[in-house]
Amino acid sequence: MRVVSVNVGQPRVVRIGAEDVVSGIWKVPAAGLQAIGPLGVQGDHVANTKHHGGPDQAVYLYTAQDYDWWTQRLLEHGQDEPLQAGVFGENLTLSTFGETEVRIGDRFEMGEVVLEVTAPRIPCATFAARMNDLSFVRKFRDARRPGCYARVMQSGRLQAGDEVRRTPAPPAYPTITEVFDLWYEKSPPTELLRRVLAAPVAERARLHYGDLLASRPN
Repeated sequence: MRVVSVNVGQPRVVRIGAEDVVSGIWKVPAAGLQAIGPLGVQGDHVANTKHHGGPDQAVYLYTAQDYDWWTQRLLEHGQDEPLQAGVFGENLTLSTFGETEVRIGDRFEMGEVVLEVTAPRIPCATFAARMNDLSFVRKFRDARRPGCYARVMQSGRLQAGDEVRRTPAPPAYPTITEVFDLWYEKSPPTELLRRVLAAPVAERARLHYGDLLASRPN
């Protein structure tokens, strides 16, 4: 595994429905060594801090394998414009996540940086606007290739080409796909909610799933 690209975004106004909002989802590759701190890539802009960013979702990761998959699907639907690293709004484009599914609590070491996986990406209207496709939220959900957010366990610098080493989390922790699917469950399984809450999941997700579990009858 290696780092394919480190991507940063600057504030940009996007039209969503009848409203203009500012977003940093338009990310482009940055050359050379890039500093990663507790809140993510230095110079990257996060506009909606209520739903994005913060220490538990400081860095978003996607892979070249995911891009290859999307390129093929979009070609099948007549879209031949190439997808460049950063189009999905990820801070780090990796070559792959490895041979096994990513779990909450997995750690990725690259350059001087250590990241810990905390949550899947849940698509929103801003993402659909970025993709210039109002139906892309549904497409992304159906694809079940969410990528993952991570917290920064060790700050430092990294750059494209750096080797990536993955340390697996305990197998009792849920996979990113399980947590992604759980978001859309109308009646989430109690045992899975407990597994999610036992893992080092992002605080936003912890509050959401904690409330769901608390609402269950004893």
